[in-house]
Amino acid sequence: MKSIQERIREKPWLGWVLFFVTVIVVFLIGLLASSIIERRSEALTLQTVKPLPEWEPRNEIWGENYPREYETYLKTLDTTFASKYGGSAFIDYLEKYPELVVMWAGYSFSKEYNQGRGHAHAIEDIRNILRTGGNKVKPMPATCWSCKSTDVPRVMAEKGIAEFYSGNWFDKGHDIINPIGCQDCHDPKTMNLRITRPALIEAIERQGKSLKDFSHNQMRSLVCAQCHVEYYFKEDPENYLTFPWDNGFSADAMEEYYDNLDFTDWTHSLSKTPMLKAQHPDYELFMTGTHAEQGVSCADCHMPYKTEGGVKFTDHHIQSPLNNIANSCFNCHRDETEQLIRMVYSRQDRIMELRSMLEEALAAAHIEAKTAWDNGAVQSEMYRAQELIRHAQWRWDWVAAANAAGFHSPDEALRVLGTGIQKAEQARKELALVLVKYGVSYPIQMPDISTKEKAQQYIGLDMEMLSADKEEFLKTTAVEWDKKAKERQGTLKKY
Repeated sequence: MKSIQERIREKPWLGWVLFFVTVIVVFLIGLLASSIIERRSEALTLQTVKPLPEWEPRNEIWGENYPREYETYLKTLDTTFASKYGGSAFIDYLEKYPELVVMWAGYSFSKEYNQGRGHAHAIEDIRNILRTGGNKVKPMPATCWSCKSTDVPRVMAEKGIAEFYSGNWFDKGHDIINPIGCQDCHDPKTMNLRITRPALIEAIERQGKSLKDFSHNQMRSLVCAQCHVEYYFKEDPENYLTFPWDNGFSADAMEEYYDNLDFTDWTHSLSKTPMLKAQHPDYELFMTGTHAEQGVSCADCHMPYKTEGGVKFTDHHIQSPLNNIANSCFNCHRDETEQLIRMVYSRQDRIMELRSMLEEALAAAHIEAKTAWDNGAVQSEMYRAQELIRHAQWRWDWVAAANAAGFHSPDEALRVLGTGIQKAEQARKELALVLVKYGVSYPIQMPDISTKEKAQQYIGLDMEMLSADKEEFLKTTAVEWDKKAKERQGTLKKY
């Protein structure tokens, strides 16, 4: 067998081939080494940061250490994107769906209900909504601040969890300054994901689990589940924030949980029904869908990874995936952008069609129940219809209050809305029997609730007075809160 040297002597050009191959290999190794050194340098730069206090609530302070994440977070201030059923643009839902005013008669949501904007608007939006502003006669519980600010963990650490929840919304307003952000999800020392809201930890522990049981990818959903969930306020301890997960995540399981507790969010002013109000059960609906089954996390779609200057990081512009399809969807899907959008809208269209049918049936049921009461009906005759109304509206709200128009789990959303329609129509049949018994011709004449203004007038809301109260609140209480906030900002360094 000939040696390499002998082959080269016979074929001189072979030596040049080996020479150039060696040069190329050395060059590639050099590039790899340079990349590794650059990455290590960038990693050291990221690690050499200004130490953060345990409960630092100011997002701009975190941004000094993590400018890429902070710069993308600031994009949540952008309210220009509107999809077919959501996005970050302003939507007056009562104007768009006036039946909601009747469905929430006697409850603050009938006053004003708008599309939630980006996280950076959280403090501004909760102050400016008619459900909160100026309502000193019957103020909201202090617990309502729980998901709005990075100051919440700090105040809880200072005053205690139960003490934070107790009292009313005005009591804590001067302490709640900074909008949703870094502190809510990250450990300031390690940047690891962590849970800062005790209600989630308590719900997990009641299920016999621990946070240690969850992977990093699961944590990328659980940090969202601190707030994007259904919850209620226990009376003992006062207004204690609690997740109704003991029986499971489904609408049926939580409905059973509330019924067993005999829990009521409010009594409907027209139908006198003891009602349930879903908050925003995004996580629960998501957990019943195909994305959760396939191990996809909330952050995969709403906060996908991006690369800048050789650094891979999480995009903190938390937004609709429909405004970022290339990064959010194409990691798994291979469809064209327009085709993906059509697929999403096709599912949402079917969900919204059923949702609209259920809204019409529920508004009618509440009005028919009021007519029955007005004509002499008694509780024993109304109980079954009220139970059906309660369950039908809960199922509507479980889908409607969640973001994405049901897309987090389209099949489950359609099932829940379908059973809601069934229950609402059963309630109307029960009410028809009561109305006929009292000599009321059926179907009854329905009032004109075709606009938000007409619906609010029908249920007896004085919107001029409410708007004046809100304006006074913003001029007085909110200004005083901001004054105290500025005084306090200088003292936050001790935490």
